[in-house]
Amino acid sequence: MPLKKSWVDSANSADTDFPLNNLPYGVFSTRDDDARCGVAIGDMILDMAAAEENGIIDLMEDPLFDVPFWNEVMEQGPAVWAALRARLTDLLGENSAERALIEPLLVPMQDASLHMPLVVSEFTDFYAGRHHATNVGTMFRGAENALPPNWLYIPIGYNGRASSVVISGTDIRRPWGQLKSPEHDLPAFLPCRRFDLELEMGAIVGTNSDGPLSVDEADAAIFGYVLLNDWSARDIQAWEYQPLGPFQAKATATSISPWIVTKAALEPFRTATPEREFELLDHLKDTGPMLYDIDLTVTLAPEGQKATTIAKTNYNQMYYSAAQQLAHHSTSGCPMNAGDLLGSGTISGPTKPERGSLLELSWGGKEPITLDTGEHRSFLEDGDTLTLAGHAQGDGYRIGFSTCTGTLLPAHKDPFKR
Repeated sequence: MPLKKSWVDSANSADTDFPLNNLPYGVFSTRDDDARCGVAIGDMILDMAAAEENGIIDLMEDPLFDVPFWNEVMEQGPAVWAALRARLTDLLGENSAERALIEPLLVPMQDASLHMPLVVSEFTDFYAGRHHATNVGTMFRGAENALPPNWLYIPIGYNGRASSVVISGTDIRRPWGQLKSPEHDLPAFLPCRRFDLELEMGAIVGTNSDGPLSVDEADAAIFGYVLLNDWSARDIQAWEYQPLGPFQAKATATSISPWIVTKAALEPFRTATPEREFELLDHLKDTGPMLYDIDLTVTLAPEGQKATTIAKTNYNQMYYSAAQQLAHHSTSGCPMNAGDLLGSGTISGPTKPERGSLLELSWGGKEPITLDTGEHRSFLEDGDTLTLAGHAQGDGYRIGFSTCTGTLLPAHKDPFKR
């Protein structure tokens, strides 16, 4: 699909994340106004609340955009999602007859602050990247037992904390936790010593369900995607995770990028999941190209220093798609809600530069990486800023996600006295 031309000049650049082909959804505020829904186009944001108030966008009898989240739009379902996208494309396309009405409602992105684009109903994180699972399993169980027996049959996951999902740019405080090293008989309550990132994509569920979903039904229920960094306290996890899996190690924070890139915008970039070693059961089988070709990068910048690219990979490396994850999640009859967030699991490729966590890049701390500054990292140090970026590359344009950033602050000296 070629670039769709817009009368917003900046949207026609090959370098923008937000051409007319994209039209991602976010929440923004300016100095004089409260947070409200917006759509990114080039280097501008269309004020959706104002467009609705002026009658330019009129999808439902009740207003949808007078709140600082997109959940109410999600709940209307795919027909309304499609109608909204079509209307926005007409309004912002190069031959729009309504440019004079829309132009005053555009806000320069540089003058806006971005906020959480949705109310996260629930958060589930998966462990669905084969290269990541193999690397981690090899470190802890050896190559012969790297993958658990169930891994090639179901997307493994755990229910996380919606309350700790934060918007890009939020500082992250190094957590305290109960740690136990092999050389000590008893655990101790200390600041985390092995804090890490996890490069992931987040899928946002757009419609409610109450019963099992097929893979195709699950795919239709996904509203859009964000970049996601599931910050991880590796040493806390090592002590706590048996037998029930991660708990406090994953509860510190999960950062997401500010713009929801819709599934519709990503349709031209669909690609197949990897070849299966074992055939999946019927309710999880691929029904077509289930993944997306999205290039992903991670940079690390020590405090006051320039950033180093520490990983480059692609979302097409996942073993299970978001639709398969959602379908599996629903098999027990588990109700899914508009605003549920599904983390893909760490995205890593087959080579070292494609590993999406420091745990893998430094091989558990045994092989520290060297930054462009000459500094070394096994895990994150205080003051480090992590930035995730991603885009799908089209013919003369790209569908971008902006960035997902976070800076690690030192642990409180006394976590109970702030």
